[in-house]
Amino acid sequence: MTSSLFRGRPRRAKAHIRVRVTHAVLGALVGAGWLMLPLMTVATRRPVPATSPGTLADAAAPGQGGTSAADYVLPLIAVAAAAVLAAYGYLRRVRRTRTRTTPGTTLPGRPAPPTIADAERQARIALVLADDCVRTSREELGFVRERFGVGKGGAGSRGEAGGWARQGWVEKAEAGPPTADGTRTGAIPATGTATDTGAGSGTGAAHGGFEAEAGARAEAQAGTAWFEAETDADKRTRRKTEAEAGAQAAARAGAAEAPFETGTDADRRTQQETEAKPGTRAQARAGAAEARFETETETKTDTDADRRTRQEGEAEPGARAAVRAGAVPGAEPVGGSLGHPPQEAEAQHRATAEIEAESATAAFVHALRGAETELVAAFAMWRRYERGLPGEAGARRQALVGVVGRCAEAGRRLDAEAAALDQVRGLEGPGAGAALDVAEGRFRALAARTVAAHATLTALRERYAPSATDPVTGSVEQAKDRLLFATAHLNATRRSIDAADGDGTARNLRAAEGAVAQAEILVTGVERLAARLREAAALVPAALTGAEAELSAARHGRSRTSLATGELNARLAHADGVLAAVREELTGSLPYDPLDALRRITRAVERLDVGRSGVLDTAALLVARTSLDSADDFVTVHRGAVGPEARALLSEAARASATGTRTAFEADTAAREARGLAERDVRAHGTPYPDTTTIGLPGAVLGGILLAEDPDGGPPATFGGPATRGRRHVRAPG
Repeated sequence: MTSSLFRGRPRRAKAHIRVRVTHAVLGALVGAGWLMLPLMTVATRRPVPATSPGTLADAAAPGQGGTSAADYVLPLIAVAAAAVLAAYGYLRRVRRTRTRTTPGTTLPGRPAPPTIADAERQARIALVLADDCVRTSREELGFVRERFGVGKGGAGSRGEAGGWARQGWVEKAEAGPPTADGTRTGAIPATGTATDTGAGSGTGAAHGGFEAEAGARAEAQAGTAWFEAETDADKRTRRKTEAEAGAQAAARAGAAEAPFETGTDADRRTQQETEAKPGTRAQARAGAAEARFETETETKTDTDADRRTRQEGEAEPGARAAVRAGAVPGAEPVGGSLGHPPQEAEAQHRATAEIEAESATAAFVHALRGAETELVAAFAMWRRYERGLPGEAGARRQALVGVVGRCAEAGRRLDAEAAALDQVRGLEGPGAGAALDVAEGRFRALAARTVAAHATLTALRERYAPSATDPVTGSVEQAKDRLLFATAHLNATRRSIDAADGDGTARNLRAAEGAVAQAEILVTGVERLAARLREAAALVPAALTGAEAELSAARHGRSRTSLATGELNARLAHADGVLAAVREELTGSLPYDPLDALRRITRAVERLDVGRSGVLDTAALLVARTSLDSADDFVTVHRGAVGPEARALLSEAARASATGTRTAFEADTAAREARGLAERDVRAHGTPYPDTTTIGLPGAVLGGILLAEDPDGGPPATFGGPATRGRRHVRAPG
């Protein structure tokens, strides 16, 4: 029997049961009486009383041609009662069917619309899922583009951190340190250093590399010394000196072209080497060689061997090695052809290769950009909903439906290209070796950069206040944890390739790539913060001067907003106090936070509404970009625990930062609030798999590298939407 609570009708259950029992008893009695009526006259021997023939004739006389009306009364009553009971039963059954919610029944009408609470819960889940899919797809696509050589040596080669793959939210103004491309080939030797990811113990190798690599320590010490001594003024002076040297070398190379026309090959080489500076000698030789190829006639008597000798002597060491080895497939002969120098031929081949790589990944880039656009629109709709817009209940429900629809469209775009990306990568087959080389190359570079980042962070803590390094506290330790996880899975990938296990290769390689990408984000965050703290420290004196000019203009009544005298004096007094406190920090013996000083200066002057000068605009943008990058990095490496509120605020901060300097304060505020909400979510989530013995597994699950669907951590997150991102299952390497 279905409870009245499920049918939604308040009713007293005991009274309802009593009525049903009464109806059943009365029906049984009526039926029994109806059946007993014929039996009541069975025992009578004379059922019909004897009458005289005359009386019988008189009684039958009126009915000779019909039947008496009394004979139809009882059947009519029975038929009417049956019709009434049938109609009542039908109506009751229809009503119960429409209001029933018992599982297993099919509702004939439209289902009831979800409540506002249910719609909000669906929107939250959809936002988090779509954002995770976009971030994961961006990571893997960075490896794909690097595999095809798109942007190698530039922003694209850095993959996730600081390059092309991080431009989904906002264009980055600064580029992180490049990755050494020369180490991206071959297997990783099992030597026990930081670069050890061979068939041996990856864990011990990584630990040994982090603690004992002499070369990395020397690099770290050199980086620390440079960090202590170099200022922005030194940078500008060095750039100016280099530019002047380059201009002088170019002038000398132009002046040396005339003797090149008549001298011998030996005289030409001697003249070039004596007139060009060592730092620009290769450029001068390349320019002279191009001029000769354009002006030499066909009657020149140089042999092919002489031409090759001259070109090898004039080319840079890297270009000469590439020409000798024939590194560019299908390249022209060494001596060039049809009057084109080998440098130009190499450049043409490189451009052709990049065009082919761009066309191979264009569909995936287009799908990712479309998904990012849909996600940004969904976050904007969610932020409006959180502010109470629109106000009508129906419109608010429609807004939530729109959020879910946008997220579903973002996932659909990525799902549509997931199979094609797997086919292009070919991780189960011949493409695994090249993809593994890319991942191992980035791993090698990160192992050394992690040690250097540790030394950089130590120097930052000695030079600046603790608040300056709070955004990257724990980043180096988390990067090491991700690298340990990557080490184990790179080793497992090698074993899977040797065993011809295509599925295992793809699973372990994707897990390793995700860990390497997040380690790169963490290390780059430390390096970027060090650079921006130096920039902020150099900018503080100029910001103070600009702020003084703004205060002077405000005192002379040049504010763009009409303020009452008392309000203006209060704001001026507050700005004077802030500037005085910053000057005291600059001249004091205690370390201070340059970014926080710029934040206070710019915000104090902003309240005067005079119109910031250029230096204050630059300071405000620097502060906003730093807060935005810090929050974005934190959400990315903890996306397994961060909720939709922090992600939506981060999206809003990115939009405000891209708008211009007038919204820099809004971007900074939103980014800092997003970082705070994300940290709260991570603390509430706790550590996943606290009792596991697998190295790096809790961090991988917390970072969203593994989807936590299985006891061993689940499948690695891959390119695709909700339907395809968990298509590769991974087993813990053992």
